[in-house]
Formats: sequence, structure tokens, C-alpha cells
Amino acid sequence: METEKYADWSQRFQDHVLTKRVPISGCIELSRRCNLNCIHCYNNLPAGDKKTRRRELTYEEYCRILDQITDEGCLWTLLTGGEILVRKDFLDIYTYAKKKGLLVTLFTNGTLITPEIADYLTDWRPFSVEISLYGFTKETYEAITRVPGSYERCMRGIRSLMERGLPLALKTMVMTLNKHELWDMKRFVEEELGLEFKYDAVLNPRIDFSKAPLSVRLSSREIVALDLEDQERKREWGRFCDYFDGPFHKRHQTDNLYQCGGGRSAFAIDPYGKLSVCVLWPGAAYDLREGSFQQGWEKFLFEVSQDKITRKTKCVACEIKAMCDTCPATAELESGDAETPVDFLCELAHLRAYAFGIHVAPHGECAYCKGGEKHKEIMEKVKGLLSLSG
Repeated sequence: METEKYADWSQRFQDHVLTKRVPISGCIELSRRCNLNCIHCYNNLPAGDKKTRRRELTYEEYCRILDQITDEGCLWTLLTGGEILVRKDFLDIYTYAKKKGLLVTLFTNGTLITPEIADYLTDWRPFSVEISLYGFTKETYEAITRVPGSYERCMRGIRSLMERGLPLALKTMVMTLNKHELWDMKRFVEEELGLEFKYDAVLNPRIDFSKAPLSVRLSSREIVALDLEDQERKREWGRFCDYFDGPFHKRHQTDNLYQCGGGRSAFAIDPYGKLSVCVLWPGAAYDLREGSFQQGWEKFLFEVSQDKITRKTKCVACEIKAMCDTCPATAELESGDAETPVDFLCELAHLRAYAFGIHVAPHGECAYCKGGEKHKEIMEKVKGLLSLSG
């Protein structure tokens, strides 16, 4: 009964947020500079880039923005980068956010965390901290970060936060360079450190449209093989599909281009004061140096959230869209057009669906559906995956 009450309350809350457009959650980038040079990163710039640093919002500008977003109802915020700790005034910005009553999550690579910073975070406790761990061994980790000594510094940062009992989780992006160490990382984090561990294997192009990160992206077959090998992940995918399976646009009865919370309940602000739907979006943005957050939210992002689908692609009627990472931002980065289907992500979604035994109804000219030119090929991949997973 209590579960039913909670589910009912949760649904009513979501309906209220989506209807009233409350900016309840915001992602704020403090810098795109980073002390590491990760091969797969979508937005890292050199830590010592003076020109970039001069463009970044000042402490005072961040305070003004934090005032404005909380006035409009923001409750959750993510502080991310680049690397948040390359800013010498990071703790000042973070403290101001805490004083405003925000629930703050921190994304960091952990290499710049000192005992002093860890002590400070103990006094001003964040809602959560997430650190990226790119390898089980130093060799693999530093092949990705391309900075000697970064592995030891990352591990010291992790230990510093753990010793103080701070809310910490570790994560990784799986790629060709560290795939062989994924299960060692998972075992190490969950069993030895006793922390939550999560991973993702879908890399995106850089926000400057460079396709460089895709050189280390796993194939769709490799990604689904990981899904099948991890029994817990496989079960979660099953539950996810049970809930979300079905014609996406029909279920929500909308022809809106943006189907996420961006512009409705969430927003992103880059280090230069540009307000947009998400950190991946490379298109038009509202300049918070020229106007207020309220103006940007109520006019600019409202208009963005109302953008409509202009043509009927195979994505519109796809019933497994919830399994696909395609969105206007990823489509724009991959193809230069927000409505063009991303072939790699389409193949991945279909391969997952077939491997998990989910029916895929035909939805236009899709090469991976029954009768499509690549259907036979993808079913051969499914057969091979299932034989390996038992």
C-alpha cells in the first residue's frame, strides 16, 4: 500500500514538474579545462589554457546565477567539467551553492583531491561525489588519461574521501583500451572498496564535432556482450524494457523533438554562461551574461522545448527508442542534424532488443528490422552472442 502511495505521489510530482516547467535540476560546468588528457573525453581542454580561463564565468557571476536558479525552484545541481578542481575558487563556488540550499553532486577525476579538500567536503558535505576510474592497472588508466602519475593521484583522492566517509561512487567509460579490465574494476570497487560502481560504453563525439573519441568506442556487439555477461545489468535492462517498451511518441502523444527533461525540468549552463538543454547540445544557447536565468528559462528554453519533429524518420515510430541513446544532441554531434538517426545507436538498440528477446515492430525504413537489409546480419550477431552467454 505504501509503495502504491509513493508511486502515485511520484507520478503526480513528475506530471506537475513537466506541466509547470520547474527547473528542478541543473548541470553546471565550472570549466572545460582539465589536468588530464583523456583520449575519449568530449570536452576537455588544457588546464593551463589562459585564453579559455579568461572566458570562464567569475565567482561573482556564478553566485548571481546560483541566486537566480534557486529563486526559480532549482533543488538539485551537478557541478562538473572538464575538471572542477582546476578552478582555484572551486570551494568558494561550491560553498555558495551549499549555502543556497542546493543538493550538490560533484563529478571529478579525483586526482586533485587533497586531504585539505577532503576535510572541507566533510564539513560541507555534498549530496554525492562521483570519480571516474579508467583502469584497474596503472598502465591502462594512464594509457587513457595520457598523464604519468595520474593513477596514483586518483587512488589517493579516492582513499581520502573514503577515509572521511563521504558519499562516493566510482564509474568508468568502457572503451577498447580498458574493456579487458572492466570486471576487475567492478570487483575491486564493489568487493574491496565497498563502493557503488557503474559503467557506460557509449562514447560521443566531442562537442566541437571532432570524431576522435569514436576511435576507441566499442562495437555494438562488444557492448551488448558486456550487457549479457553482467547478470545484474541484464536484469535491469529487462525491467527497464518492461516499463518503457512501446511506441514512444504515441504513449506521450507529443510531436516534440526533445523527449527528455531538458527545457522542462532540467537545464545546463556551460563555463561561459551559456544556458541550454544539456551539456552535449552544441547548438543555440542563451547568454546569461546578457540576461537573467528567469528570462532564459521562461522564453528561450521554453521555445526550445516546444520544437517539433519536422520529418518522419524511422525513429518517430520506434518502439525500442527507450533503449537507444539517440537524442537531438547526439544526433547533431554524430551527423550534424538533430533529426537524423544515428546508425551506430540504432544498430545497438536493435541488437540489445533482439538479444533480450524483445519484439521489435517494423517502424519505417529501418535496416535492422525484419525485412531490412541488415536484419539477417544482426540476427547472426545475436545468435553468436547468445551462444557465448549460455
